[in-house]
Amino acid sequence: MSLIPRIFGDRRSSSMFDPFSIDVFDPFRELGFPGTNSGETSAFANTRIDWKETPEAHVFKADLPGLKLEEVKVEVEEDRVLQISGERNMEKEDKNDKWQRVERSSGKFMRRFRLPENAKMDQVKASMENGVLTVTVPKEEMKKPDVKSIEISG
Repeated sequence: MSLIPRIFGDRRSSSMFDPFSIDVFDPFRELGFPGTNSGETSAFANTRIDWKETPEAHVFKADLPGLKLEEVKVEVEEDRVLQISGERNMEKEDKNDKWQRVERSSGKFMRRFRLPENAKMDQVKASMENGVLTVTVPKEEMKKPDVKSIEISG
């Protein structure tokens, strides 16, 4: 563990230099200043999403343990933007309950991704199984260029 705070994050978590991510960059998020995403909700508010490209599709996976289908939204916006959002509410307190420790995070999250030109935005599919959301965006088939053989005279 490093004693120096990470301002820009590591390669997997930083979206500042990712041309396809539309997440807002907050340079103070990792330092824990008031008003940033640090604190009790940071683990959920900064939901990590993996994006891999296969020959057939773009596939997004997000770990969302404990969330129900109705608490998660997957939307497609203009300009090839995929938006994944949701909210986990805090457990309601009973006046007779005394909390000893609260470690599970709650709050809202939203991630946005600009998809490349080859994404079929009208065929996006999403499924959730065992707390893992999978969003599949099929890709346009690559058109093979027509090759015409030219006869060489001589």
